[in-house]
Amino acid sequence: MSSYLKINHQSEVPKYKQVVDLIVSDIESGIFKQGQRIPSINETSEDLLLSRDTIEKAYVFLREKGILSSVRGKGYYVNQTNVQKQIKVALIFNKLSNYKRSLYYSFIETLGSKAITDVFIYNYDLQQFKNIIENHLSKYDYFVILPHFKDEHADVANVIRTIPKEKVLIVDRNMESLKDYPIVFQEYEKDIQSALSEGLGLIRKYRKINLVFPVEQYYSKYIIRGFQIFCQVNRLEFSVIDQLSREDVKKGEVYVIISDDDLYRFIKICRAEKWVLGKDVGVVSYNENPVKEILESGITTISTNHDEIGRIAAEMILTGDFRRIKSPFRFIQRNSL
Repeated sequence: MSSYLKINHQSEVPKYKQVVDLIVSDIESGIFKQGQRIPSINETSEDLLLSRDTIEKAYVFLREKGILSSVRGKGYYVNQTNVQKQIKVALIFNKLSNYKRSLYYSFIETLGSKAITDVFIYNYDLQQFKNIIENHLSKYDYFVILPHFKDEHADVANVIRTIPKEKVLIVDRNMESLKDYPIVFQEYEKDIQSALSEGLGLIRKYRKINLVFPVEQYYSKYIIRGFQIFCQVNRLEFSVIDQLSREDVKKGEVYVIISDDDLYRFIKICRAEKWVLGKDVGVVSYNENPVKEILESGITTISTNHDEIGRIAAEMILTGDFRRIKSPFRFIQRNSL
């Protein structure tokens, strides 16, 4: 057995399962070949400093999987060498949404048949998140986490640190308390500034710019800060609207709308007034999806590339090349501005 492969006694993964993984790794690398006898239970027990029962449990598991065969009185032999193990991934979302579906489909498409992915939803709640981690800690090879919570000061970092670091990949939100962890992240404050700057000439057609930001839906508050900085730097009259009402929608103004529900409400109001988007009023929607390309002859969007986030995260898992990567953010001009 490979001398450099050892048992991690601090790991949550059961020791017999670690033995299974060591043997499978040796078969994959060609150390153990088809039909070859592997070290006996006693030999492996001495080599890994584990009980005989633990080793026997691993060998029996591999025999039941058809990877090993046994001959009474002689020992265990390699029965098959095509033993590539599927990676098990827990993808942990704060909620389901159109953009998270895009991320998910891109993620599983990139992983292909090399991984099994299960999705968990914690609804912005720290206790639900903690329960998911505690109940599944030993069941997955990787935990891909989108950390967004009702309480911005929730002690999320300590919960995440209960997972072995090599199993964690953070997606979407850059957490200052986890700077040493790999992440594919958005920079909400800077992203909205740079994206809106690309459309500044069109935005100046309107006398005022409004951010429609539904506080109760727990979007990142850094979006508001970035919007305010953009307006102040460019000397634009602006306001931030929490709950969009008919009275908030005014001719000659432009609206940056975070929630799709608010976007559809805004369009209904404009239709009732017979206002033309891009002429009478302007609108920029947050987060791209295929519907916005055709809705009302095209809705201008500012958005990260959710497909790209999913692809990058999956490639990190497949290659083991874990890094900190900022997701690109785009301004997509259409007729609504």
